[in-house]
Amino acid sequence: MASTNWNIEEAPERDVRVALPNDFRLASGQRLAASEVVGRLHGPGHGPLVVVAGGISSGRFVARWWSWAVTAGGPIDLNRVRVLAFDLTPGVGEPAVTVTTTDQARLLAVLLDGICESRIDAFIGASYGGCIGLAFAAAFPDRIGELAVISAAHRAHPAATAARGVQRRLLAFARACGREAEGVALARELAMTAYRTPEEFGLRFASTPPAEAGGAYPVCDYLIARGVAYEGVTDAARWIALSDSLDRHAVAPEAIRCPLTVIGFTSDRLVPIEDSRDLAARAPNLRRLIEAPSIFGHDAFLKERERVSHALHDVLNSLSLPSREIAA
Repeated sequence: MASTNWNIEEAPERDVRVALPNDFRLASGQRLAASEVVGRLHGPGHGPLVVVAGGISSGRFVARWWSWAVTAGGPIDLNRVRVLAFDLTPGVGEPAVTVTTTDQARLLAVLLDGICESRIDAFIGASYGGCIGLAFAAAFPDRIGELAVISAAHRAHPAATAARGVQRRLLAFARACGREAEGVALARELAMTAYRTPEEFGLRFASTPPAEAGGAYPVCDYLIARGVAYEGVTDAARWIALSDSLDRHAVAPEAIRCPLTVIGFTSDRLVPIEDSRDLAARAPNLRRLIEAPSIFGHDAFLKERERVSHALHDVLNSLSLPSREIAA
């Protein structure tokens, strides 16, 4: 007998859709425009269930936006574990709502109930997804095994709120002017200046001035390209809602009872390493605090493959192997 061995092209994926209860309300009292929660299951039909969630641009297609991490043989190994990823609310084209990370955690619980999963073996969350993971562990302590958060903490830092607040006002202004797409692109450009570091920009870009005042410097060309590439990923209402959700995020570390791994980067300006240390110091069941340098700042969870891979292997290595087998 030989165990099943999927490759990335063959690893099964299927959408799962669960209707929202008629009485579901956000903490704000608002109702969602959507009538269902949508997730996507990846990997084998049996084995440990791992929820994976990322930043506000992420969603259920985790094998695309984190392709090097969620893959057969990767740190989140689709040969070994089932992966559930889900779409964040609100979706593109839906009205802005006041939504908290605990609301997102409650929606995940609805999804799990709908697919008859009473408990997840692990939650891997990066950036906003890490905030949701902390909220889920606090709200549903009996439904989670391990939790690992990367570039995420228990609270929003005021400096990060300052940057996101400017982005939200820019988005609202552009929408009011009838130039929403341009506003989204500019907000993305502004966001990239906070995601990355001065060290990276210094290494990559020369200070060559343009021919005339107001022209684009080399670093500006990069940012403009990032803004253009963001077309269609989100709209202003969704970005405003999820950005605001990040700034409302607050979870007491003492409420995280499951084994917790905290992975922080010393160059992260949105989630300062001091907040990762505070989370780790106050969590009652800390498994490990990992601090690492990176020129990529907040985006290190996407770029630092070796460091993140080692950490995730440690978190998931103890999970039981799937029992599914096929004839040799």
